[in-house]
Amino acid sequence: MNTAIERQAKGRRCLVMGLGAFGGGLGVTRALAQAGAAEVLVTDLFPPDRLQAPLRELDPLVRSGQVHLRLGGHDLQDFKRAELVVANPAVPKPWENAYLTAARAAGARVTTEMRLALESLPANRVIAITGTAGKSTTSAMIAHLLDGAPGRALLAGNIGGSLLERAPTLGAKDWLVLELSSFMLWWLGPDSGAPAWHAHIAALTNLADNHLDWHGDVAHYSASKAVIRAPGQAAFVSRFDLDEPAAAAHFATLGSGAWWRGGMLDPAIEADAALTDDCPLPGVHNRRNARLALQVAAAALRADGLTPDLRALAKRLASFHGLPHRLALVHESGGIRWFDDSKATTPEATLLAISSFAEPSKVHLIAGGYEKKIDLSAIANLAPRLAGLYAIGATAAKVAGGGGSICGTLEMAVERIRSNARPGDVVLLSPGCASWDQYLNYEERGRQFAALARSR
Repeated sequence: MNTAIERQAKGRRCLVMGLGAFGGGLGVTRALAQAGAAEVLVTDLFPPDRLQAPLRELDPLVRSGQVHLRLGGHDLQDFKRAELVVANPAVPKPWENAYLTAARAAGARVTTEMRLALESLPANRVIAITGTAGKSTTSAMIAHLLDGAPGRALLAGNIGGSLLERAPTLGAKDWLVLELSSFMLWWLGPDSGAPAWHAHIAALTNLADNHLDWHGDVAHYSASKAVIRAPGQAAFVSRFDLDEPAAAAHFATLGSGAWWRGGMLDPAIEADAALTDDCPLPGVHNRRNARLALQVAAAALRADGLTPDLRALAKRLASFHGLPHRLALVHESGGIRWFDDSKATTPEATLLAISSFAEPSKVHLIAGGYEKKIDLSAIANLAPRLAGLYAIGATAAKVAGGGGSICGTLEMAVERIRSNARPGDVVLLSPGCASWDQYLNYEERGRQFAALARSR
């Protein structure tokens, strides 16, 4: 049993706001029930049919009466009577959310599953990674490089799953590699009303406009990301200025400034261009991810008093084969290759995906989705260079503005592509937008794309 959870929950009325589909809400609900909470209420804006998978997992606790559900909307009175509220970190604008404000006013502690988990874990064994693009792949690379050198490396956080359930204890030589979104970092920072939490080693991949519907403006987004860096860390690593100087110069002008500068970079890694030659993932951006992962892994080994063998680390990259929904080849038939890059939820990520292919004129791109109030013109402007641009979701009109085809749904996009694609072409789902207008998450979107690709 997680003792931090037990101290917080035992005998108290607990409320989980946002069950979600990535496992955090499910994990904390089970943990609260196990900790002896007097009441556990799960409330979500989605109706039951949008939450079928996590609800199946919760069914035994619901049947036993340990967990109660309020789905399809929230009730303010539930928040006023709760003593502990565990919010999904993606709840919009938590600093002004009426339900969370009511809970705080009534004396409840308002927190997240992530913070509850971290309160019982040694911060000196945590490596945290954030960024607009590449953070999942970079985090997974770091975990791959460090696993077994000499302890375990556990990958958790924004990658999915419940940190409470996946990392209840860390051995003295184990590392927790934690991918953190801007939402999660806001909750771990001082603006959340709790003391700021910081990892022992931290890294930034890059920054680009993202989630402005949540943050309000790009300055707030950058400031939330900046929570990852703190005084006293064993190391902070970023190659943002080196990899994307124009973007870095732009973000440096914002209120939070160039907070990523002055970090630690091993000059031997930077000087040896061949170190990333064994990276099997396509694209220049993945070479950048690999170099950053090498920097972080080397910093972790030095923090443990070890001398990193850079050649041995680089050789381990050859056995890293990527993550699902990140430029993953899911089908090949008739000389046409189908790639699932559903995790690409920003225009920058989509542009990187396109750049991974030598001939953009043979790429049929499916893009569009949830409206995050960001500029999608970079995707729209790709249309003349591509074999086709097929726009889906709430942003379809914006995405198709440069000459693309409005399809609306994945099914329609795939149907049109089947009529147009020729041997040697690539079909790429790289939406540049979140999935929440049509899907529960990017994983569900990617799975449907793969199923459609294989349907003939």
